[in-house]
Amino acid sequence: MGRLEGKVALISGAARGQGAAEARLFVEEGARVVLGDVLGELGAEVASELGDAAHYQSLDVTSEQDWQRAVDAATTRFGRLDVLVNNAGIVRGGRLEHTSLEDYRAVIEVNQVGCFLGMRSVIPALRSAGGGSIVNISSTAGLEGVVGVVAYVASKFAIRGMTKTAALELGHDGIRVNCVHPGAIQTPMLAQDEFDSGQMKAIFGAQPIPRVGESEEIARMVLFLASDESSFSTGSEFIADGGLMAGNPARGAVGE
Repeated sequence: MGRLEGKVALISGAARGQGAAEARLFVEEGARVVLGDVLGELGAEVASELGDAAHYQSLDVTSEQDWQRAVDAATTRFGRLDVLVNNAGIVRGGRLEHTSLEDYRAVIEVNQVGCFLGMRSVIPALRSAGGGSIVNISSTAGLEGVVGVVAYVASKFAIRGMTKTAALELGHDGIRVNCVHPGAIQTPMLAQDEFDSGQMKAIFGAQPIPRVGESEEIARMVLFLASDESSFSTGSEFIADGGLMAGNPARGAVGE
């Protein structure tokens, strides 16, 4: 308990899934949290559940004005801002030749542009607080190609690169920037029609940890990066994927 005592965090996409799990854990660990999301009813319910330490703020991550309002909500209501978690994201399925420009741009706007705007918007507040931590949620799809989600892969690779650039630019201000690469996590996104459940089971059942992860498992890694326990980590990639990226267990050694 108390690993985020005295800190104020802004979490995008916090109405459900990983974002809601992060908000709950942050409050348990002493933080005050602004939950940003376009899902107003769900976001308000989570904030109400968490009590006076939480506040829901409508946040379309593609809007510069919404980001400024969210930052203002944190500094006005709680007096400061120490942590940003860029968690909001969407996916649109379809192989390259069948992906419309509209769908491609929609994913890039939320996942990539939203992350950029979030980081840019919080810099003055984090500087005023004497530094802080930005945690960007990428994916194992930001480390390797994935068939059928070209826009999602592009956006998650972009988050990886932006994280490193921001870490280089902001380190001397005491602002650390890291990214988390979850594998398959049990969230509403995973339940979308774009994902074939049989295929998912076959792929992730072969992992060293043969299951889909839980939102709380990602939240605990994000907590570490938001806290002072990760004080010497910036510009880095933290993977929580059940061992998916360790290699293909079906492939034997060369020459076998």
